[in-house]
Amino acid sequence: MNKTNTIGIDLAKNVFHLCTQDSNGHILSRLKLGRSQLKHFLATTAQSRIVFESCATAHYWSRIAESHGHQVALIHPGYVKAYVKTNKNDFNDAEAICEADSRPTMRYVNSKTINQQDIQLLHRIRQRQVQQRTALVNQIRGHLLEYGITIPQGVSRVRHQLSGILEDAENELSCQARVLFRELQLELYDLDDRIQQADRKIKRLATQDLVCQRLMAIPGIGPMIATALVSTVGNANHFKNGRELSAWLGLVPRQYSTGGKQRLLGISKRGDCYLRSLLVQGAISAITRSKNRSDNQLTWARQLKVNKGLKKAAVALSNKTARIIWSVMAKDHDYVVQQ
Repeated sequence: MNKTNTIGIDLAKNVFHLCTQDSNGHILSRLKLGRSQLKHFLATTAQSRIVFESCATAHYWSRIAESHGHQVALIHPGYVKAYVKTNKNDFNDAEAICEADSRPTMRYVNSKTINQQDIQLLHRIRQRQVQQRTALVNQIRGHLLEYGITIPQGVSRVRHQLSGILEDAENELSCQARVLFRELQLELYDLDDRIQQADRKIKRLATQDLVCQRLMAIPGIGPMIATALVSTVGNANHFKNGRELSAWLGLVPRQYSTGGKQRLLGISKRGDCYLRSLLVQGAISAITRSKNRSDNQLTWARQLKVNKGLKKAAVALSNKTARIIWSVMAKDHDYVVQQ
């Protein structure tokens, strides 16, 4: 086996299917291996091009393959599906991975390091805790409404008003109901503490990373967004320019053009919705708190807010911010305020 061979691997939990092709696209072999067998195969096979579909375990296997000297590529599953011939099965999926990799215009997914996965894990855990807190607050408000007690929307309002409601002897809450609502209140306090602990960990990671410190100098970017960018984007040089990063984040207009007529719709919303929502929220914060700042982009965003509204201005500012992020990360320089 020479270095020009391509090995497409259809990943699974315990059983993996491999398809090996030469440089001309001819199938050389098909294999079915277990986990330990695949590790042995990667360790003993001559250096080749290993291609996976991007999935939950792809980054782990890519690190193993790279440690044995293989050239590794990850492809989005959506780009592989079009190359599956006839019926779908595991061997056909592995062959389709090789076929997709042979396309000269194929786009690839960046492989994550362990540090990136650690940061992303912290973000995912915090995101789940925030969702649980939101669900808990909605449950408290809904159950109180059944007793004729209303609390306005918002976590802080529930947190501040619930104690007074439980101490009010004139409402219709029974002793049993007060005990149950007290348990829900303690659960809310516990989630608050866990989210605050996650926030402190994220802030500590941001202060220890040089790239995060540079990113936090950009208006609208704090420790949360900076660490999320480092964990998701990784090496910004994989993107050709800032617009490509912005498009990858789904912040550019979706196009539906035909017959020589250009038609642009709303933003595409492709890519990581979590990171995109953080950037938009950061842009909203930057616009609403930038009255005393004379940065060119913030001045432009404030004027756009007057003409188009806050949300559209925030999305437009996020698009600009994504391009600045690429420049800071790819060219390895500090952010310079333009006035």
